[in-house]
Amino acid sequence: MSAGAGTDIGAGEVDDTNVADGDTIAAVATAPGQAGIGVVRVSGPAAGAIAQTLTGHAPAPRTIRLRRFLDSSGETIDSGLVLYFQGPASFTGEDVVEFQGHGGHMVLQMVLDAAMAAGARMARPGEFTERAYLNGKLDLAQAEAVADLIASGSEAAVRGANRSLSGAFSSRVTEIDALVLELRVFVEAAIDFPDEDIDLLADGQVAERIDGIIDALTHLEADCAQGVLLRDGIKLAIVGAPNVGKSSLLNQLSGESRAIVTDIPGTTRDLVAAEIDIDGLRLEIVDTAGLRETDDTVEAEGVRRALAEAAEADVVLYLQTWGEDQTDRSVNPYSLPLERVLGVWNKVDLAKDLEAVAAARDAGQILVSATTGEAFTELRAAIRDRVGYSPSSNLFTARKRHLIALATALEAVRTARLQAADTLPGELIAEELKAAHAALGEIVGELTSDALLGEIFSTFCIGK
Repeated sequence: MSAGAGTDIGAGEVDDTNVADGDTIAAVATAPGQAGIGVVRVSGPAAGAIAQTLTGHAPAPRTIRLRRFLDSSGETIDSGLVLYFQGPASFTGEDVVEFQGHGGHMVLQMVLDAAMAAGARMARPGEFTERAYLNGKLDLAQAEAVADLIASGSEAAVRGANRSLSGAFSSRVTEIDALVLELRVFVEAAIDFPDEDIDLLADGQVAERIDGIIDALTHLEADCAQGVLLRDGIKLAIVGAPNVGKSSLLNQLSGESRAIVTDIPGTTRDLVAAEIDIDGLRLEIVDTAGLRETDDTVEAEGVRRALAEAAEADVVLYLQTWGEDQTDRSVNPYSLPLERVLGVWNKVDLAKDLEAVAAARDAGQILVSATTGEAFTELRAAIRDRVGYSPSSNLFTARKRHLIALATALEAVRTARLQAADTLPGELIAEELKAAHAALGEIVGELTSDALLGEIFSTFCIGK
């Protein structure tokens, strides 16, 4: 994203956003390594002066100029484009300059050194976006979506992050928060100015309005859970006895030969991973060593690692060979997390009793062939359904902290609903609505601690 993106302010327009006072920061904004183009970004009150020092020309707002970039001794480092966005009409809300030159590491480092010699300091991770948030250009959920967009692992995640960045998630939070605040004002007014003819807190209006808030929060929580899956993806561990086709399954799912496949039991002794996406849901799939008792020290370590992966996975795909009775040594002896186990039968292509196959599928069992790919569409759907992921064109990315905040808000309004039903004092209802308002405010950053801000922005890359 360029320095001028993320704002609706055009050339010549004026905004009353308060630009934060402070020092001027600089960083390389493009990825490490060699490339045709690299960008050094500068933001702060001295940005314009730094541009003049490095180029010998005062920058003109919202224009692009070809300039030489000079070091502190006046020697040319590089030549390239200079863009100047005068605050508050910029991404950060401050004066912003971008030096776009050749993308060599040393070239960019020398331009950055020259900017710092001229008065800038090195930016912290995420500090440009943090300043955009502090200056009112983005709310906190939108700021987090910037990092989500950069880290997107699927096309669906890119679109979801863009929806969050555009405010799709934030607007729903603020709409519900407005309802909470409006009802809280109504309840407190009823407390302070009681009507002798009618009890406003006992006529059912409060309970009805709370029901509406609960319904809206419940739907948003469900959509937010989808957004967390879209952003974070899931980890899937393939486990089972030796020679049931775990490595073949991994290769078939990933579409490439990531794992060695042989008929020799115990071939896979270490973890083999691959990443795929299913309808936008990113999966980290881990193939593990076959589960069995063994005196081989190396293979035993592989079994230990397999069980450790299963304990951490969101879904444990337990693979068995169709037609073989492995019930007695399947799940429980290895203490696998049963609530996350998805049972799958492999090698159905070798089955001779096709009626039994059809009956098993009708009963809801998953029968596949890792060799031919038979029924892998059904397998992918089963994985998706196991974690509750429903692909949609309206999904937005979200984070676990958002889910926690929504759960807190829901608990508070549900408590308020019970209090309203029991005609308890209005002060108690108002206090629960206040707690819900605070929880929702944490999502968009209206009520956010410095510690939380530090934790969020520290996960960003430097230069963003």
